[in-house]
Amino acid sequence: MFSTKICSSLVKVLQKSEPTPGEPFRSVTVLRGEILSFQVAYRSEEQDDLLSVKALSRLKDIQIRSVECVPVRSLAWELDDDALIREPGLMPDLLADLSFPFSVPEKIWRALWITARIPGKTTRKEFDIALEIKTEKSGTVRTAPLKVEVLPAVLPPQRLVHTEWFHTDALAAYYDVPVFSEEYWYLVESFLRNAADHGVNMILTPVFTPPLDTERGKERPTVQLVEVRKTERGYEFHFDKLARWIALARSVGIRYFEISHLATQWGAEKTPKIMAEVKGKMERIFGWDVSSNSLKYRKFLAEFLPALTAFVKEAGVADCVYFHTSDEPHGEQIRSYRKIAATIRKYTEGFRHLDALSDPDFYREGVVEIPVPNIHKMEPFLEEKLPERWTYYCCGPVKGSTNRFIHQPSAVTRILGMQLFRFNIEGFLHWGFNFYFSRLSRKVIDPFQTVDADYKFPAGDAFLVYPGPECEPLDSLRNELIREALQDQRALDLLARLTSRKQAEKFLDRACGAPLTFKVFPRTEKDLLKIRRKIYAEIKKKLART
Repeated sequence: MFSTKICSSLVKVLQKSEPTPGEPFRSVTVLRGEILSFQVAYRSEEQDDLLSVKALSRLKDIQIRSVECVPVRSLAWELDDDALIREPGLMPDLLADLSFPFSVPEKIWRALWITARIPGKTTRKEFDIALEIKTEKSGTVRTAPLKVEVLPAVLPPQRLVHTEWFHTDALAAYYDVPVFSEEYWYLVESFLRNAADHGVNMILTPVFTPPLDTERGKERPTVQLVEVRKTERGYEFHFDKLARWIALARSVGIRYFEISHLATQWGAEKTPKIMAEVKGKMERIFGWDVSSNSLKYRKFLAEFLPALTAFVKEAGVADCVYFHTSDEPHGEQIRSYRKIAATIRKYTEGFRHLDALSDPDFYREGVVEIPVPNIHKMEPFLEEKLPERWTYYCCGPVKGSTNRFIHQPSAVTRILGMQLFRFNIEGFLHWGFNFYFSRLSRKVIDPFQTVDADYKFPAGDAFLVYPGPECEPLDSLRNELIREALQDQRALDLLARLTSRKQAEKFLDRACGAPLTFKVFPRTEKDLLKIRRKIYAEIKKKLART
């Protein structure tokens, strides 16, 4: 009357169909310090059944959460053949905390998500993990143990610079707390801690309110970290809030800081919203009504940027700071972009500058120092001698590529880490860690009901975490998959260290059955698990020889 099935993290358990993993998931190999995730799917035939669950293992740091479905209203405008749904419907994504006992609907497949943190200093060679599930009507069920082999090496540190744009105004708006109140800072810390735990090590830093995803002529809530005072002689700048931001971010494991964009999206034509104290009153001194290449703004930057760069040098983070101008300049937009970018570089010499840019000709013309191409346009940039090799994806590409949309198979999301390794990618960017607004930031949305920014993007594009009831983030299944993808990259880094990068790349191609590219890659759970086993078997073999 009660059924269970152990599944890997690469299965999305749908309510009305029995999960059919590509193969039985009975054992897994990990490195010390790795975070392992798997699932136990279950189904009760009883009405009003109640469940309690506990882990049975010598491993102590094990978390059990419930995989909950969310309404997927907006799919991509094109769908791959392996899309899990082709019409709007419910899909598993939210990982919810559990209190015991909890009620279980009858005759519906559900799943428990198990997260096990392998100690970095463990000397144990193996663990077993099983679940004891007590049901009110069917008695006690024990799952078969998952056998976990632990290799005698630590997962290497993450070398990838990884940013998921962090929207603090969305936190303040959703939780209805004043910006820069203590409640606000608590939210920032809580969500930043989650981001860092999942491999985010760069944070979008709103020195001014970021001019992103904002309707022309409208404003997003002010989250400006730098206090500006306009005087008769020019401007004064105060960096106390920025100092707190940097200290907080570093305390949770964030290393890099990307200065928010100093010109608007869609052509770099206008200035970000900048608030200043003018004769004792707060006024907006820049915004949609001011050209980014106006004399007024250039004079402002001539004072602000030297002050900012002096501050970050004094704070000891200058080597970890990147500057943005504007997103994806193309066509005629390149003229306004080139002008404002030149002004910014003039006053930030010695710092790194990066922006989304998918036209290689613009890079060759020197428009952008570090381009961040969309992942499906990466190939031409692989032929260039880039100062740093970056890529991104977002609401596109929607077909033929890795991405994190809810309707996609989990393997299509997780393959990212192997691709990042294969092409020696040094940085990865995505625009939405916690964007809880509708399209163009017109209103606050309920993320538990609207996972598409109000029909703007494919479901799942706008955020990786849900806003929990206790001012704590709730993970998504996709957030866990991204962390696993980055762990795959780190495991391959270890293999490269034990052999060579060239040998590791060739080994990965062989394991994939063909040269791995950004457009041709394995897309199934069975394939991904097979490749992973081969990688860890090779690491084990090389470790035995050292």
